[in-house]
Amino acid sequence: MGTHMTSFRLRLAAVTGLVLMALAGCSEQQGGAAPGAQSQPPAVGVVTMSSERLELTDTLPGRVSAYRTAEIRPQVNGIILKRFFAEGAYVKEGDKLYQIDPTLYKANVESAKAQLAVAKANAYAANLTAKRYKELATKSAISAQEVDDSEANAKQADAQVKAAEAALRTAEVNLGYTEITAPISGVISRSTITEGALVSAQQANPLTVIRQLQPVYVDIKRPAASLIRMKNPDLSRDVTVELDDGTPFGETGKLQFADASVDEGTGSVNVRVLFENKDNTLLPGMFVRAQVPSALIEEAVLAPQAAVVRQPTGETVVYLVDDNNQVQIHNVKVTRAIGDKWLVQSGLQVGDRAIISGLQKLQMMQRMMPPGAPLVVNPEEATR
Repeated sequence: MGTHMTSFRLRLAAVTGLVLMALAGCSEQQGGAAPGAQSQPPAVGVVTMSSERLELTDTLPGRVSAYRTAEIRPQVNGIILKRFFAEGAYVKEGDKLYQIDPTLYKANVESAKAQLAVAKANAYAANLTAKRYKELATKSAISAQEVDDSEANAKQADAQVKAAEAALRTAEVNLGYTEITAPISGVISRSTITEGALVSAQQANPLTVIRQLQPVYVDIKRPAASLIRMKNPDLSRDVTVELDDGTPFGETGKLQFADASVDEGTGSVNVRVLFENKDNTLLPGMFVRAQVPSALIEEAVLAPQAAVVRQPTGETVVYLVDDNNQVQIHNVKVTRAIGDKWLVQSGLQVGDRAIISGLQKLQMMQRMMPPGAPLVVNPEEATR
């Protein structure tokens, strides 16, 4: 037993020694590799800051309104005999919309014609009398008073002719009003009356409404303070819109004008934009979101969003690479996102090289890097 136990212990000690030697060798290899790994500077990708001419836009709500709107009302009283249009159809200026019973108005025209004929006959007789009396006066056959009376009667008869002519024109106009026509071209809405309905002149409720939808306006409210920037002659007048569901509208509108007064309650002014609306997509009352030019920056600096890091304190910083390929941290202020970039207000200059890739690895290795250690700039990223 003693001899076997001793032999087992010797074999166990030998195996243990070999394991310890192997572990020590691995430790030495790892310890030797670590300094080598730490000595390798991290590779980063950079982009060189440049400036560009940038036009800023504001996203503002807007409402569509018709280019022209006509409320159709009767100008004479009467019964509607017929409607000539289909609701929702396109009508042209001058198209016949309704027919009011013209019977009474035709009779008025005939009566006015008869009165005019009587007035003309009376005027003819009165003028003949005045002419005859004037000839007799030269022979002292009648008194001067009779001559004056005959001339006055002739002038009065002439005036009655003019009055009768005016009455005839009025009767003819009223007869024409029995045919209600479209004052403008556009899409006509539903009819509020049917055949057989009694309508009256200048009634409050319109018979129907015509709206011209090609082109249309988009009315936008924007802060009055922005009007000064809008007066820049180099600022674009092009406006684009999105529909309520986010679908872009394919046309580009033109800024027409801004109101000359400011809404005291909101401090905003109304800006009107004109769209051709070729396919009648924009309808009056529709809500849209408009991209309106607001300012022009001649030398704007845009930083890739990947280069801007937000700190736990809320500050934003950019990691820069200096001329010695060493990292520098700069505080920056950004205002708004322009695509996949940030518009820089301060903290970056043209020519600065900002790190946009390898930043996470750099942050992890900064503690292990010796002071002044250079970085390896990735040439592929540098050309982006």
